Amino acid sequence: MNLVSKYFNELSTTELYEILRARAEIFVVAQKCAFQDLDNKDYSSLHIFYESDGKVLAYTRAFPKSVNPTVVHMGRVLSIQHGIGLGGKILKDSIRIIREQMHAKKIYIEAQCHAIGFYEREGFVICSDEFLDEGIPHVKMELTL
Repeated sequence: MNLVSKYFNELSTTELYEILRARAEIFVVAQKCAFQDLDNKDYSSLHIFYESDGKVLAYTRAFPKSVNPTVVHMGRVLSIQHGIGLGGKILKDSIRIIREQMHAKKIYIEAQCHAIGFYEREGFVICSDEFLDEGIPHVKMELTL
């Protein structure tokens, strides 16, 4: 299993396909959520993923949240295999890579409410009331680096 971090223009077509396949598998099929995943943010994102034999096993993307490049939005956090710690591993490694490569001072996420504890273990704190996104309860969370 290899950890990869690349900006959009560095991805091969196979890597991009596998990233989009994994995102569709988790967010569209498993969560039964029909939404426009291709939101143009991929172009400016750093894509961080674990791959093995050409398949994406875990993934996140990160992009500047606003005009302040030290605030980074991390999203599309996923793990294809559950119960083996891969989700926590991609989260920890993504935080480190975002700090090192993007020089972030703060990471912002919109977390599904069922995953609040997952993010709190890495130091994220809730900074909003609950809201619905595609019918799924979410909260905004931040991690100061």
